Amino acid sequence: MEFWWGVSLAGVLGLSSFWWVLGRVNCWYYEILKLGDKKRLSLPPGDLGWPFIGHMWSFLRAFKSNNPDSFIASFVSKYGATGMYKTFMFGSPSIIVTTPEACRRVLSDDEFQPGWPESTNVLMGRKSFIGISVEEHKRLRKLTAAPVNGHEALSFYIEYIEKNVKIALEKWASMGEIEFLTQMRKLTFTIIMYIFLSSESEQVTEALEREYTTLNYGVRALAINLPGFAYYNSLKARKRLVAIFQSVVDERRELRRMNPKASLLENGKKDMMDRLMDVKDENGRELDDEEIIDVMLMYLNAGHESSGHITMWATVFLQSHPEAFKKARAEQEEIRRNMPPDQKSLTLKEVRQMEYLSKVVDETLRLVTFSLMVFRVANKDINISGYTIPAGWKVLTWFRGPHYDEELYEDPFAFKPSRWDDFTPKAGAFLPFGAGSRLCPGNDLAKLEISIFLHHFLLGYELQRKNPDSPLMYLPHTRPKDNCLGRIVRTSSSTVKTTK
Repeated sequence: MEFWWGVSLAGVLGLSSFWWVLGRVNCWYYEILKLGDKKRLSLPPGDLGWPFIGHMWSFLRAFKSNNPDSFIASFVSKYGATGMYKTFMFGSPSIIVTTPEACRRVLSDDEFQPGWPESTNVLMGRKSFIGISVEEHKRLRKLTAAPVNGHEALSFYIEYIEKNVKIALEKWASMGEIEFLTQMRKLTFTIIMYIFLSSESEQVTEALEREYTTLNYGVRALAINLPGFAYYNSLKARKRLVAIFQSVVDERRELRRMNPKASLLENGKKDMMDRLMDVKDENGRELDDEEIIDVMLMYLNAGHESSGHITMWATVFLQSHPEAFKKARAEQEEIRRNMPPDQKSLTLKEVRQMEYLSKVVDETLRLVTFSLMVFRVANKDINISGYTIPAGWKVLTWFRGPHYDEELYEDPFAFKPSRWDDFTPKAGAFLPFGAGSRLCPGNDLAKLEISIFLHHFLLGYELQRKNPDSPLMYLPHTRPKDNCLGRIVRTSSSTVKTTK
């Protein structure tokens, strides 16, 4: 009997030792072997977890639960509220930063370059904004800034956005029960397709939108290229998207060859595809097909996902907060009343008068925190708050940290548009579109779409959710599990005509 007790005890001790050694492999390789004692001792607190997977399982487990913030909470509980933690995520030794000051520094300092996981670079394209050099990024951003966010471009797009919003609301009101988020994403994708490709083909739009939905599920998934895994499906979706875009590029080049004006929008404007085909650098070099396709893939993805989700959430929050709904609607009624009798649509003048609605949008952006993090990599050893970020290590700016900080935002998990009254957040405390030179290039266009939709919704409709307590899913973006199933219902409460 004693013999078998001894064997069992030895087995337990052996297994425990094995797991202990396995849990120290990353530390030994990336810290002790690669850094040396001096640099290693100045790292932020934390640990690098298991070989290969690091803390990915705990990250995914937290974000597939009803408490995603338990992931960072586990670091805080174990190591204290230091605001910086070492970990191993997405295949790399990394530093998570959670404070406004650290996030601002990482996003604004040129010593930090894009450090997205290899799997994300593959899915988004090696020649998209997230994968190109600083010089190429500046050049393409300069090229695309005016046609996306410029005053002239935004003014030109308003009428088209408004027309489609009104058509969509009328259609949804007659459809009965719908997945509001699904329909919202289709609407924003229709708008962005027109702006970027002059396309109003419903068949092409629906095909592309389906592929983008699949693509997004793999962006922050484990890079496991096997059937049944999200990353595998996303790679297939990207391949199909590239094929569709290649045919669009080929067709556009042929049209331009036959008739240089064939692809112009109304009033002689050029869409984004034309502008990318026209651009030349100082040496006369044009963008090749791969560059054009990768930039378009990224823009079309970013241009509808964030707008669709945030508009859905702003609608949900307003509908579930009657006082905020009433105040927002009163503002839109006043704006409508003050419009000249012969003015048929909104202009940027009216949009800029939507002061309370702007606070609703900002509060929604903060509360939802559409993007979980941005990836950077340190070009050299960098010191922040007394801690060393080693050269080559990834840095993850954790946006939920600043956005839910009780010292910055009282009752941070509550929807309170009034918190923005006479309030300007300090640098790094509000990061819905990132910061620095790589700030999301379509932020103004996204806000414009959201504001126009809410304007017409508030004046004549309400949302009746079937499952107001539907569980939430947090990956790849926060959404109700039922995609906000419900009805869009016309109301007779508005005293202002929404059309002329």
